[in-house]
Amino acid sequence: MRIITGKARGIKLDTLEGLDTRPTAERVKESVFSMLQFEIENRKVLDLFAGSGQMGLEALSRGALSCVFVEKSLEAMDVVKKNAKKTKLIENCKILNVDYKEYLRGAKNREKFDIVFLDPPYSMKIIPEILDTLVKNDMLNINAKVICESEDDIEYTCQGLRTLKHNKYGRVYITVLCNEAEED
Repeated sequence: MRIITGKARGIKLDTLEGLDTRPTAERVKESVFSMLQFEIENRKVLDLFAGSGQMGLEALSRGALSCVFVEKSLEAMDVVKKNAKKTKLIENCKILNVDYKEYLRGAKNREKFDIVFLDPPYSMKIIPEILDTLVKNDMLNINAKVICESEDDIEYTCQGLRTLKHNKYGRVYITVLCNEAEED
């Protein structure tokens, strides 16, 4: 696993041993960033289930302004820190060792993002709940993109979010949603 392009291009990232985290496949990551390629520069990113931090670090390498990495596992958080230092992108990172619910509760009406990566453990099946919380807690800027990775062929619906893309990559589904401006 490596950074594909940008400031940290080619740097190999560390991952956790075992099955507790599931890094996004390189082909899937390339497709996601192809979809976002003109919407990353100077944007604020949230990597909610950070794992190794590869999605947020890829965004930073491509010019994102900042990234908040939220990871419940202490071991995984240490890997995110190590990768952020290795890529020399640490100054643009806020790395938090907290549960996603705790983070969303604390960030309510205080933090807003342009890009959100949602890749929770597939068995949790919590993406709809998180989408509702992001909207309800006013955490998405206008035209923010939310990228959901899941094993189920579900097109997520949430008041205020519109599905832009829904694609299958092997056994993985990627759904890209957009927070649209409210009509006057």
